[in-house]
Formats: sequence, C-alpha cells, structure tokens
Amino acid sequence: MQKVLTIIGARPQFIKASVVSRAILQTDGVEETILHTGQHFDQNMSEVFFDQLGIPKPDIQLDIHGEMTGRMLIEIERALLENKPDRLLVYGDTNSTLAGALAATKLHIPVAHVEAGLRSFNMQMPEEINRILTDQISDLLFCPTDIAVDNLIKEGFAH
Repeated sequence: MQKVLTIIGARPQFIKASVVSRAILQTDGVEETILHTGQHFDQNMSEVFFDQLGIPKPDIQLDIHGEMTGRMLIEIERALLENKPDRLLVYGDTNSTLAGALAATKLHIPVAHVEAGLRSFNMQMPEEINRILTDQISDLLFCPTDIAVDNLIKEGFAH
C-alpha cells in the first residue's frame, strides 16, 4: 500500500485536492491522509469547500494562524513522522505548500508539487519565493502549462 500525505490549507488547494483526492479514492493500492494546516480556517474560507466539493474531511487539522510557516513546519514534521507516508503531495504557492515541502525534504520523504513552474517573476511576493523553493526540493513536478515547463527548463531542470 502506497501512503500519500496531502497538505492543504487555502481555498485554491481545496479545489485542486477535490479532484485529486477523488481519483486517489478510486485507485487501488494508494491510501491518502489529508492534513489541513488551517491557513484558511473559517466556515466560508474552508469548511464550505469540503462540504460542497466532497473533499474527505481532513485526517489531521492543525489550525495554525499566527507565526504561520514556522509553526506549520514543526507540526507537519510531527504528522509526517507519525504517519510515515511514502510521498507528500503539495499544491500551489502558499505557506502550507512550502512548510510541507521543507518538512518532508528534511525527513527524506519525496515531494510531488502540483502547479510547478508557475512564475510571476516578482520576488517581492512571498508566493513567488514559495513556488521557487518548493520546486527546487520536489522530486515530482506537475506543470499546468507549457510555459511552466519552459520556466523550469530555463532554471536548469531536466526536460
């Protein structure tokens, strides 16, 4: 049985995870654990998406709101040690994404990054830093566009 731990925490991630989690549920030999960091935490920014999109309720709920990335890194590392997944799945460019990727990499757990290669080229945006760092430490990069693939090739990723 392959174990995947999925990190989500913000609205765009909930939408993407709804599709991927449904596919995982229909796949023999793959078990998913969902960790919700609490980055988006109220009814309108979180729970409503789980209800309306049919996302399985999170197995792990962190509810982290302040000192976000550092606290997430600590708690995600604990969850990874406890759950011992074969792979970590992260989405997009949020603090949840980067914290999950960093924690997994430190523990030598392979990371899959959905939305790899997207770039704004604005290093003043925290999301841009999250994207670049997450791509650098992920071993599977899922690019949504040809432009994203080209960006990674220009950054030295193998084709």
